[in-house]
Amino acid sequence: MSIIAHSEPSSYKEASKFQCWIEAMNAEITALKQNKTWVYVDQPAHVKPIGSKWVYKVKHRADGSIERYKARLVAKGYNQIEGLDFFDTFSPVAKITTDVYMTIPEGVVAPKPNQVCKLLKSLYGLKHASRKWYERLTSLLVQQGYTQSTSDYSLFTLKHDHSFTALLVYVDDIILAGDSLSEFARIKQILDREFKIKDLGQLKYFLGLEVAHSQSGISICQRKYCLDLLKDTGLIGSKPAPTPLDHSTKIHQDSSAAYEDIGGYRRLIGKLLYLTTTRPDISFATQQLSQFLSSPTITHYDTACRVVRYLKGTPGRGLFFPRSSSLQLLGFADADWANCLDTRSSTSGYCFFLGNSLISWRAKKQNTVSRSSSEAEYRALSTAACELQWLLFLLRGLGVSCARAPALYCDNQSAIHIAANPVFHERTKHLEIDCHFVRDKVQQGLFRLLPISTKSQLADFFTKALPPKSFNSFISKLGMLNLYHAPACGRVLSVENTSEPTQEQSDDQLLEPHATDAKLLESHDGAYNKIHG
Repeated sequence: MSIIAHSEPSSYKEASKFQCWIEAMNAEITALKQNKTWVYVDQPAHVKPIGSKWVYKVKHRADGSIERYKARLVAKGYNQIEGLDFFDTFSPVAKITTDVYMTIPEGVVAPKPNQVCKLLKSLYGLKHASRKWYERLTSLLVQQGYTQSTSDYSLFTLKHDHSFTALLVYVDDIILAGDSLSEFARIKQILDREFKIKDLGQLKYFLGLEVAHSQSGISICQRKYCLDLLKDTGLIGSKPAPTPLDHSTKIHQDSSAAYEDIGGYRRLIGKLLYLTTTRPDISFATQQLSQFLSSPTITHYDTACRVVRYLKGTPGRGLFFPRSSSLQLLGFADADWANCLDTRSSTSGYCFFLGNSLISWRAKKQNTVSRSSSEAEYRALSTAACELQWLLFLLRGLGVSCARAPALYCDNQSAIHIAANPVFHERTKHLEIDCHFVRDKVQQGLFRLLPISTKSQLADFFTKALPPKSFNSFISKLGMLNLYHAPACGRVLSVENTSEPTQEQSDDQLLEPHATDAKLLESHDGAYNKIHG
């Protein structure tokens, strides 16, 4: 069934015409009543209750089929006045210090006339809702023996005898991972009793991430998200681009006409930023374009559209995590000196592998102007060293011990010497103390700092735009695979053949994603071994 065949209502009046949405609203009201979210009271004098509205969403599976119709009641929290209706939103000691009254939701009948809802519990849309939900969930998990990670407050772990369970929270969505099915059943029963959860089974589709499992490993991509982006931008019938950026030009604050729809530009860049969750190949391009959110030009918008056209060629490309991989952290750090034409700042880039699996990457403009390429490289090393330290803390919380000491690779000999030589005063006395974080960690033996040739420096991928041949070479080295046999451009491409396609496919075919099948993943195992073997 086509994704575009089912639209989402924009109002209660529209939704109430369809039985599927009526059932979804009834289910939401029933859940709120069971949770004792409010009580009906007579409206107090001199109190103006806030309103509420219905938000409708069609939930799809990765293959495009409809999973369910979801209706959510949201309070109009933007009407709340700070200091009167609430005080803190994210403070650890935030509490609802004043009563919140809400008008009767559409479709709900109060027991008596002129009554309102007095909220006993937080509702979506309230200024302090996220904080109260997080406090309640955290308290429950800690009571059940889970430990909150100090490296990532969204991660909770439980170690019991020889079993291990990890629980990851993203707003109100939760992922469970571990080796104890009995613990899964126990904690899900507790969460359901407390919050009324919906068990979606094995992880296959989560917040736009498509997950495919096989005996060889796990692959994640955002194919449907890419197709939706192509449809939303009107570029679904456009010609695919071979790379995200043109390597012969640099993005800067040019003199072209201003792009009038600033909000539209910001939304587009926001969607591209979310795509970098599984698409490191657009990280540098997105970092460059995000610098102009306040005053984009036509050139910037056209460049963003080129990134979208690049995604059209391989919307199913994603990351592959092999199950048979060594437990060693390998990092690559690089910098492109003074590459910003507007500020002459440098761009730092790094990426980290756990064995053969790419797990962390970033492209970021440095905060200060470096006086030399050595200084720019050293600053990039410092940023990468901080990330490496955090990854080690995270792995320790997950109970993972690396088989060998971590290694960080740099292709600049001067930067390596600065990190190794504490009396390199003449070239380092102007550097801030925090830049020498890398030197301290090397001396502590946290990781080994090793030289590497510029040709083999994988972090170079995150510091500059590259020509197609070099770009595609890095794609292979990063372990990215296209899980689907038929990419959006309408031509079957192998892992190695990523040249620009010529055959176009109709819009209807583009909007019908193929089912994520573990067999497709297994068919690419040979290609993966060829890349990394």
